[in-house]
Amino acid sequence: MLEEHAIVLSISPNSHKLSDSIAVLEIERRTACGLCGKTRGCGNSIWGKLFAHQSTAFKAQNPIKAKVGDSVVVGINERALLKSALLLYIAPLVTMMIGAILMNELMHNNAGSILGALIGLMLGFVWVKGHTTASRYFLEQQPVILRLATQDTEIKFS
Repeated sequence: MLEEHAIVLSISPNSHKLSDSIAVLEIERRTACGLCGKTRGCGNSIWGKLFAHQSTAFKAQNPIKAKVGDSVVVGINERALLKSALLLYIAPLVTMMIGAILMNELMHNNAGSILGALIGLMLGFVWVKGHTTASRYFLEQQPVILRLATQDTEIKFS
């Protein structure tokens, strides 16, 4: 389980389960600008201010009933992360290559392979979009609030 500290921004009821709620979270920054592990500025923060690095909020299941403003530890399954990466990157590339090979065999020229590659890539993206919008897939990949962050400090000091 991959874990990260986050702040609860808002809470909404979960439409899939009556017992758990959904929390909107934002990752806590632990570095000067949020781009690397250095604790002092290196110049990237200037680029961040120029291009307005936006903080991205995300939703997570809230089985511990955390409240707005709580500092929590959120986790996501490593297999879920790997499966998502494979779906988003590998599937469209495979369909692109299949499309290019098929159109090259049919048309016997480079224009056909380029056209086949574009069609295959688009079909791969459409398939991934359709697969990931299924509610079961979404629920399996959903991050979960594991515990309050204050519980981590209590464990370390006791």
